[in-house]
Amino acid sequence: MSFSIAGKTAIVTGAANGVGLAIGRQFVEMGANVVFADMDEKALFHEMGELAEKEENVRIFAGDLRKKLTIANLLSATIDAFERVDILVNASRQVMTTDPLDPDDNTVEELLLQNTLTAMRLSQAVARRMIKQAGEGGTGPIGSIVNISSIAARRTHPDLLAYSVSSAALDQLTRSMAVAFAPHGIRVNAVAFGSVMSASLRGSLKDHDLVRDAIVENTPLHRIASPGEVSDAVQYLASDAAGFVTGQIITVDGGRTLIDPAAVSAH
Repeated sequence: MSFSIAGKTAIVTGAANGVGLAIGRQFVEMGANVVFADMDEKALFHEMGELAEKEENVRIFAGDLRKKLTIANLLSATIDAFERVDILVNASRQVMTTDPLDPDDNTVEELLLQNTLTAMRLSQAVARRMIKQAGEGGTGPIGSIVNISSIAARRTHPDLLAYSVSSAALDQLTRSMAVAFAPHGIRVNAVAFGSVMSASLRGSLKDHDLVRDAIVENTPLHRIASPGEVSDAVQYLASDAAGFVTGQIITVDGGRTLIDPAAVSAH
């Protein structure tokens, strides 16, 4: 089986920065048609606007995907540009701190909407399109959906309660949709990652050597991943090489979820 995604059409959300941007750029380099979607219009145009004007296989779409009309518009824009969609990468994600003892704290509701329900609704819309374009007599794989999750689904902190809940919900959504979509030839998987040296993390770690050292100390491979290492895992899941892989959560964390932080601290 081939790891190639050349000629396929992909929608990548959360594509204005971080992991989403890295995934979209790698897909373009690999010859895919890519629609970069994000709520941050300014950042999206800053990162990809010039390339979108030059390259026939690049489009950008700015909008709030928490709104159902925006999802419909994104799908329409993709079909207008490339006539089909083969891959969806739900990389749009938000992190917010939670006060676990505040009954008026609504971060759980906000992050379930942003990180889980939006991915579900967009996946449903894209899956319907994949089924339609395959035709009634279609057999075999017709599309791949990859959700970007987090090890916070398994390793949590009180301040990140809402983020952990939404990540865990996304993992279960991945498994449930994998079973539901399998009869139609659509695979659904996820990549859960730990710390990745994106521009935002690099900025937050600036002048915070102790935080950086703590991350490295609690990672068996003793380093922080590059965005490209997540992109490689996503490309694998999107390609025919993963043709018999569905409902799986691939963890890219350097072994971080395998150890007890307390045990590390004791040494």
